[in-house]
Amino acid sequence: MSFMGDSTLIFSDDQDITATAISENVVQNLTPTPATLHNQPAALTSPVEAGSVPIAIQVTETFADNTSLTVTLESDSAAGLDSSPTVHWSSGAIPVADLVAGYQFSLDHLPRGNYGAYTGLRYTIGGSNATAGQIHAAIQDRGQSNLNT
Repeated sequence: MSFMGDSTLIFSDDQDITATAISENVVQNLTPTPATLHNQPAALTSPVEAGSVPIAIQVTETFADNTSLTVTLESDSAAGLDSSPTVHWSSGAIPVADLVAGYQFSLDHLPRGNYGAYTGLRYTIGGSNATAGQIHAAIQDRGQSNLNT
């Protein structure tokens, strides 16, 4: 999977996901100027236009001891996505048997809508906390149409 090389577009960089957590990076949405991540221009504005920003997600370390993982794209008025988050997309529960290193899935485009001041990913562990598991998630190069290239 190739991700855009700009580190400001990375939500999770081989982030350990052993308990429910938000992505280590969130995008600060600004209106009407481009969003920023680490104070650098990014590809997100609010309100968001559908089809404008694909996100690629890859398991980089096999998960163990949990039953599933659900990834949601959320926005909120608080950077910790802990005030009153709005869920804009959900992967649904992905069984742990699928969560092996190299497993890939994506959000083809951000759903249209009004996003809060901050946007990020939430990783929700199903069952017991995991004893292993890492995720890399980033805004994908718009020209890339296949995760396996």
